[in-house]
Amino acid sequence: MTTPRIVLDAMGGDHAPAEPVAGALMAAGVLGVELTLVGRRELVEAELKGTRTTRDVRVVDAPEVIEMEEHPTEAVRAKPRSSIVVGLEMVKRGEADAFVTAGNTGATMAAALLTLGRVKGIGRPALATIFPAADGRLTMLLDVGANADCRPIHLFQFAHMGSVFMERMFGAARPRVGLLSIGEEETKGNQLTLEVHQMLRGSRLNFVGNVEGKDLPRGLADVVVMDGFTGNVVLKTAEGVAELLFGELRKAVELTPWNKAAGLVLMSELRKVKRRLDYAEYGGAQLVGVDGVVVIGHGRSNARAIFNALKAARDAVQHGVLETMRAVGKEVPARGPGSGEGAAGGDGED
Repeated sequence: MTTPRIVLDAMGGDHAPAEPVAGALMAAGVLGVELTLVGRRELVEAELKGTRTTRDVRVVDAPEVIEMEEHPTEAVRAKPRSSIVVGLEMVKRGEADAFVTAGNTGATMAAALLTLGRVKGIGRPALATIFPAADGRLTMLLDVGANADCRPIHLFQFAHMGSVFMERMFGAARPRVGLLSIGEEETKGNQLTLEVHQMLRGSRLNFVGNVEGKDLPRGLADVVVMDGFTGNVVLKTAEGVAELLFGELRKAVELTPWNKAAGLVLMSELRKVKRRLDYAEYGGAQLVGVDGVVVIGHGRSNARAIFNALKAARDAVQHGVLETMRAVGKEVPARGPGSGEGAAGGDGED
């Protein structure tokens, strides 16, 4: 097997270039990948100066930076020499197998669509992220932010992409697919979920029906699909609740000497729980449905989160996720069973 070649956006995230470079140095020589840092050369090389692993990492200059607050499409077109665009162009030319960034999510999605394009047959890409559930189980949520408005055919295709992803990456046999709704009954939900439910019910997927928000931490499904607006709210609410929980727990532990003593006894187990619920452990979201491997990390990503994002990209390359998605694009119906829903042109694309 050839060594995966990964491009990392050194200018992406709230703590760039320090944290991306630190994450790359953690990965160098450990993950078994060829790493390229793309960004403002003088800043990146300043971070690398004095380290012993610089020979394992090369730098490609990209003098422009797309900031977090910039309009995605306008910024991509106005800054063709940005780290995001340059990195994705390397993937497009076959100089790299995957691109990783903690930068502007909207700009990364726009640049990926303009540069890499969609997998043939897939109407829209989706941001897919791993959600920790009870008893060590993992659930893939998609879409969590790529598409605020979706048609039924889009969620139908998300379900197929999520199912093969969990099967290929995590070895899930016949992944259980759920549809996020406001009730378990198939008659519950808005017009979108009602139509998608019927489409999935008639598919060959292992569809287990509707799941509610409270069911996500219980791991009742391996894949849960939703529109990107809903998914983004779910994801950020979960992050906020986790931060609140551990913040309040920390305050309680520090409240009295007895609590501190009990906290010391439980510290090891509490750290394990915190790591399971920490976004940094899962590296970021995969942009599935674009014709290339793209991993988008949290804007607050530290070096450990960057390391795990690089690991996620490596695993996606080694497990042939892109080839699997291309197969899905050829096989997934562009029109859902039992529904008049289809896609313009008859190939599943807008």
